[in-house]
Amino acid sequence: MENRTVSAPDDDAVENEQAAPVSRPRVRRRVLLAAVAGCAVLGVVLALVPWGQDGTRAPEPAPGAQALTAVTTGVAAALPDLAVLIDERERHVRSHPRDAEAWAVLGAAYVEQGRRTAEPANYPKAEDALRTSLKVRAHNAEALDGMAALANARRDFRAARTWSEAALKADRGRWATYPQLIDAHTGLGQYKAAKRALDRLLELRSGPETLAWAAGVYRDRGWREDAAAALSDAAAGAEAPAERAAYLERGGQLAWERGDLEVALRHFQEAVRLDPDQRAALAGQGRTLAALGRTTEALNAYRVAFAKQPNPEYALELGELYESLGLGQAARVQYDLLRERAARGAAGGVDEELVLGRFEADHGDVKSAVRRLRAEWRVQPGIAVTDALAWALHRAGKDKEALKLARVATDRHHGGAVRNALYVYHLGMIERELEMPGAARRHLQEALRIHPHFSPTRVPLAEQALAELGEPSVRDVPDMDAKPEKD
Repeated sequence: MENRTVSAPDDDAVENEQAAPVSRPRVRRRVLLAAVAGCAVLGVVLALVPWGQDGTRAPEPAPGAQALTAVTTGVAAALPDLAVLIDERERHVRSHPRDAEAWAVLGAAYVEQGRRTAEPANYPKAEDALRTSLKVRAHNAEALDGMAALANARRDFRAARTWSEAALKADRGRWATYPQLIDAHTGLGQYKAAKRALDRLLELRSGPETLAWAAGVYRDRGWREDAAAALSDAAAGAEAPAERAAYLERGGQLAWERGDLEVALRHFQEAVRLDPDQRAALAGQGRTLAALGRTTEALNAYRVAFAKQPNPEYALELGELYESLGLGQAARVQYDLLRERAARGAAGGVDEELVLGRFEADHGDVKSAVRRLRAEWRVQPGIAVTDALAWALHRAGKDKEALKLARVATDRHHGGAVRNALYVYHLGMIERELEMPGAARRHLQEALRIHPHFSPTRVPLAEQALAELGEPSVRDVPDMDAKPEKD
């Protein structure tokens, strides 16, 4: 559904409106105490359905009300419900331009719509609505939260941290701010700070949404079993299909990272069944089906995912799948689409340097990749950027500098606790180039143990490199019986 752009009121319109209070529709929160999947569910309208006096279950909330709850609590909202909510709030703010809360909700809904559709044109509209909310009522936490969510969606993690901290200054006990702060700290590579923010969130809130945020932090710290358990409980406790589908998609991604293909595929398929607009899960199906050798199905899944949610990451993955099949022309078409979508994202304020840098390092201009990623790393040195810069430096022939960064990206003490096969593969290939055969062999074998099918283009290269390295020689094995030499 196409949404109309709502212009912010000018200063005169705001100042001259009657001072009488404006009637604002509010969603009444009710708490239903129940045990769901072994955890206490404390939610809002989306997760909690009130019961009538006669003991019968009350009707489901209207689509706009469901989306309202979702966008104000930071969980996934169904796209049709979002369209209803946006239409309602656009009409409302035209006649009530001083309703700061309505402007904040409208801005948050635009952010969620942009995130779900990968349509960056939503983000300038979101910023206009959120800044209007702040102009009408300065320092309101709802709008500050929305600005933090917008900055995270644009991959501007420094701004997201600043907006989150401002929201907490306005309302120290506002639990909904902490997920945005966690995302910001993670993007900046501040993993200990992300864990502290999670600890505070868990003190303030319990329920499916907090379990899902906890899972992300656990995954980043290398606690994969804890992350999987938290996501399983989150999916079991979520009642709205779109929310449950989002948690299943994350569970599928976690299973994919550890190479558990059948489990990953089941998660992705169930997510799409619950929410046909869950395109990240559809792309996950493409990734997993390709690893299972079901190439035709994989290509179809990727094509549909990109058609409905044209994320540059999907274009890169699909292009590399085409390359692995020897379809160079089809791959180049996808790479052109990647550049086009990244340019559109940048026009909407989205930082696309990471995906562009990764693409250029392997398929384009290596010098451009190093330039882009070095600048990105200086601003927000998360692990994904650190690994991508290490690989770009390797591709540019700067292996000694690359080795330092690749070690950081895989070193638990520096935040690289994620067992990511691609990161370990990069480290092994850099060590191979530096004539470190023992370390290279160990890390390439580790990458294939973590996930034997982590990439259609890189797995054959890892196997070829291992074959060339051969078996360890006697010189590679330390003599445990040898006595230490005396001085």
